[in-house]
Amino acid sequence: MDIIPSWNVVHKLEKRGLLIAINCIAALSIFFFGYDQGMMGGVNTAPDYYHKTMKFGHMAPDGSPLVDDTLKQGGIVSIYYLGTLIGCLAGGSVGDRYGRIKTIALGAAWGVIGASLQTSAMNATWMIFARLINGFGTGMLNAIVPVWATETAEHTSRGQFVAIEFTLNIFGVVVAYWIEYGCSFYKGGLTAFTWRFPIGFQIAPLLMLFALVWFFPESPRWLVKMGREQEARYILGRLRGETGDDHGKAEAEFQDIRNIAELERKTAKSQSYYAMLFGIGSGKLHTGRRVQLVIWLQIMQEWIGIAGVTIYAPKIFSTAGIAHADVQWISGLNTITYTLATLICVFTLDRIGRRWTLYWGSIVQGISMFLAGGFARLGLNYKAAGEIATAKAYSSGAVAMIFLFTATFGATWLTVPWLYPAEIFPLEVRAKGNAWGVVGWSLGNGWLTLMLPIVFAALGEKTYYIFGIANVITLPMVYCLYPESNQRTLEEMNLLFASDSWFVWDCEKEFRLLKEQNPELVQAAERGHSVVDPETGLPKRASMRAPRNMSLDANAYHKDDVEISKEEFKHEKY
Repeated sequence: MDIIPSWNVVHKLEKRGLLIAINCIAALSIFFFGYDQGMMGGVNTAPDYYHKTMKFGHMAPDGSPLVDDTLKQGGIVSIYYLGTLIGCLAGGSVGDRYGRIKTIALGAAWGVIGASLQTSAMNATWMIFARLINGFGTGMLNAIVPVWATETAEHTSRGQFVAIEFTLNIFGVVVAYWIEYGCSFYKGGLTAFTWRFPIGFQIAPLLMLFALVWFFPESPRWLVKMGREQEARYILGRLRGETGDDHGKAEAEFQDIRNIAELERKTAKSQSYYAMLFGIGSGKLHTGRRVQLVIWLQIMQEWIGIAGVTIYAPKIFSTAGIAHADVQWISGLNTITYTLATLICVFTLDRIGRRWTLYWGSIVQGISMFLAGGFARLGLNYKAAGEIATAKAYSSGAVAMIFLFTATFGATWLTVPWLYPAEIFPLEVRAKGNAWGVVGWSLGNGWLTLMLPIVFAALGEKTYYIFGIANVITLPMVYCLYPESNQRTLEEMNLLFASDSWFVWDCEKEFRLLKEQNPELVQAAERGHSVVDPETGLPKRASMRAPRNMSLDANAYHKDDVEISKEEFKHEKY
């Protein structure tokens, strides 16, 4: 294809090889994201940082940091999330207008500027503005990279595709912790190198991302939306294959994408962020509902406890009664456990689905947080009573519960809140929709990281109980409001959210009805069966009936197409 530059990898790779290559580039961005988050945990404990440069604390006799200004410490950390909030909105808008590849490159460039300014920061004001800029770049990347990944992956393995990337996300956290741990031994950890080098290290993956992403294909779905169908069809053919059992697969998916793009243009009248938030002009697409769902899913992802564990891990282990000399390496060991646990999600997410992944995660996480709080309190009580051996035993129990929480989160809640927003939005506003998810993540993180130093100071180990309660709240929330997206094509999502009801059982009921009424939108959705009619050589559903006017209104029956009654569909529990 002459339109696509000859140096693009789409001409050299196809199917699994091309998907793996795309996954690697997406993972590079997600690695940076994880590194950037995990980095501040060690930076906050560097004496030159908190005492000499930022001036919000001093060193205790045992070498641990004592924070004198919790608002300044929390503000420096949390301002980053104001940057991600603004950046994700910009990234979503740019991504829907100019494409996924250009937006990724722009986000990487912003990240390099922000990281450079952080590395050279000389005071708190400088650091605050540097983190704001760095957050802007991260927000752009977080808004667009999951969208690019899901739009190129097959619907049967989309969860696994993104879960692998988030293994790299937590590997970034691991690298951040252990680099900082190593730097803490340089000249006793008292120099600026202890915190400046870890911050500067993130520039390397950003430069690699900026240089390499230009060699990769644009999202075929975005190309269809922009009317560049020839390019889209070629890229989709390379992604899905064109020979043997794969013959017709790309064509069926291409037709689904074209039809859904046409339907969305007829259904929705407004696509601004304001209109999306309140569902103005979206009709049966119900974008307002989808926005609310992804915002709150991301907010709850942080409030169930991971923001505290990731960013304030040293403080959490100190609260549990662990000596300062042991806090840093235990925190690093926790991140290794975290990384290994993400591999569970790689193998289970597409098997048990998004909802069940969240269910079992919330149950185990909630139990571990309640027990961590109880064990930590007992450890502190016995330490005050002089029973050191018993105190250590209970403190070890608290640490074990934090390890269990982190591992469970890596296997469950880490990936789903990032995957779900990239799956459920209409093609016309998919990047903007995913940006709303990043808004929720930014709000959850920013609010929590600003408050946590104050909360830990006021409540100590009782902070764990707040996290435990948040986990309990998520169970009815997911059960009632979040339909399953697993094993469904991106084009089917508009059918899934067409119901006027927010409740899952109503959405599923109407979804099955609309699938029968709109076969033109689900040609690529049959799993485990050939999508090609062996007699006609056409996609099976396309060969069944002639094209007609499509609709997301289940009451808009078509006499010549399918006669089906709502009464045929019985209520099922999900």
